[in-house]
Amino acid sequence: MSAPAITKPGAAVNGPPRKDRLRAGDTKPAWLFLAPFALFYVLFLIWPTVYMVIASFFNTSIVQEGFGSFTGFGNYQEMLTRPEFWSAMWHTLQFTLYTTPPLVVLSFVFAILANRVRRGQALFRLAFFVPFILPSAAIALIWNFIYTPASGLLAVVQGWFGVEAPSPVLGTPSIAMIGIAITTVWWTIGFNFILYLAGLQDIPRELYEAAALDGASPWQQIRWITIPMLSRTTTLVILLQIIASLKIFDQVYLMTGGGPGISTEVALGLITTSAFTDFRVGAASAASVLLFIVIVIIAVLRQLIDRAQERRA
Repeated sequence: MSAPAITKPGAAVNGPPRKDRLRAGDTKPAWLFLAPFALFYVLFLIWPTVYMVIASFFNTSIVQEGFGSFTGFGNYQEMLTRPEFWSAMWHTLQFTLYTTPPLVVLSFVFAILANRVRRGQALFRLAFFVPFILPSAAIALIWNFIYTPASGLLAVVQGWFGVEAPSPVLGTPSIAMIGIAITTVWWTIGFNFILYLAGLQDIPRELYEAAALDGASPWQQIRWITIPMLSRTTTLVILLQIIASLKIFDQVYLMTGGGPGISTEVALGLITTSAFTDFRVGAASAASVLLFIVIVIIAVLRQLIDRAQERRA
């Protein structure tokens, strides 16, 4: 019978158990998979953001190399005292006010109606979501045809009912932004609709069955079950919608180009014009930073309001 092995005092331990070593090495494949995304994230998001902030303090231009001469807060002062900047910011806010309430309320209502349908839910999901995946150029072509005076779909439908042809929607400064807002609601309602529908399907059916047994009407079920249970979804939808509306650009650029006049020129339109038409990247960067600050402030305020409401509840 052999004697048991004796470990000498002070002998070095060979290392952690194999199981621990495997756990420590498990993160390497994860980092390898994340590396391509991290590279593109830094190159196309982090670095452009840093470049934008730096360029806002210089007379940077796309027709010269480098950042140009240092101006400090001169670009910010110029934008804050420029009437076109405040006009563009107002049009952006106006568009946000036109689109956010209907995109939240209508998507909620349509999601409730679709959720109550026993058959054909997939068809409703497809019908609402298909416009959202269409490119902005296709959306602009469709609605430019609808709004075309005399021969457009809107004018034809009005002719069926004997309604006098109105002023051109996209050619009238007072209603051009409303026309763009209607286009946007039709185009993007599918995204919020899917979010609400997913939230509705997470609510237990037993709650509605118990409420129905207690004599609750459908409206009372929506008021006391659906709306409270979807409060977090509503918060997310409102926040995402406000941010998306403040970044409006495609529809305006393709449908009106900021016209007629500057009646639909938005913040990103002014930034694009300053950078690529006037070649003033520094001024455009300053305007971008100001818009970014506005978006952050609105997002933070929205979060603070939601937290205050949750504490009261």
